[in-house]
Amino acid sequence: MDIKYDRKTKEDLPVVAICYDFDKTLSPDDMQAQGYIQSVGYDVAQFWKDTNILANQHDMDVNLAYMYKMVLEAEGKLIFNKDKLAEYGSKVKVFPGVESWFERIREYGRQKGVIVEHYIISSGLKEMIEGTAMADSFTRIYANSFYYNDKGIAEWPALVVNYTNKTQFLFRIEKGVLDINDPDVNEFFSPEELRVPFRNMVYIGDSDTDIPCMRLVNSLGGHSIGVYNPETGDKSKVYKMIRDNRIKFFAAADYNENTEIDILVKAIIDRTAVNEKLEAEHIKSVEETKANI
Repeated sequence: MDIKYDRKTKEDLPVVAICYDFDKTLSPDDMQAQGYIQSVGYDVAQFWKDTNILANQHDMDVNLAYMYKMVLEAEGKLIFNKDKLAEYGSKVKVFPGVESWFERIREYGRQKGVIVEHYIISSGLKEMIEGTAMADSFTRIYANSFYYNDKGIAEWPALVVNYTNKTQFLFRIEKGVLDINDPDVNEFFSPEELRVPFRNMVYIGDSDTDIPCMRLVNSLGGHSIGVYNPETGDKSKVYKMIRDNRIKFFAAADYNENTEIDILVKAIIDRTAVNEKLEAEHIKSVEETKANI
């Protein structure tokens, strides 16, 4: 059976892909702790403690452990389906300015001749993120998700996104090969064919689970930003990431206009607009040389 995959090809304008973790990057707390855990009668701290014990006892990925625990604890208490998860997602709180951020940054890109796309790469739950008011702002949401049986009940993990396999999605974005099962992500693309070169990627995260993506983006010429909670002002994690060369910049997770992160991301877009004009001239010179030698 032929499968039609969602693929994007290179546009005339340069593309900047801004990739975000979700929990404690766009939202001040874990999404599961903003309604679900309480609804099944669990203490939040105890839920995560029991999840970690389960993972350690069975050499289990911690994401699989929490997903299993969510399904298990829902039995007899609530209907664990997409609609219920989206309902929890609709109640997730976000940091200041997040609601207006995505379109505002896209519009800034348009003014500069740059296409801006937003992507989620998260170990949270896709179904909950899809329930948020900003879900339509993302070109793709890569996050943990469930398989649902013929009655619509979550039964088994369909996709697990942990801190190491997060990096695969950056390569998909780079090549425009967005579907998770599309094997063309392994095909060779010449530099001129790459839709979003790593130099045009921005990764925004808050903790150690983002480090593989941050390191990859940094090493290939892109930009990584660590964020911290503006209410607590605790910069210990971002200081550590700077010291260990994990990130290039840090800023408070306040996404309002004229804040640190707003100014920083706009500067990256400005730089991209100039860099890509130079890159286009370089490619033009190379192509002309090939045609005449």
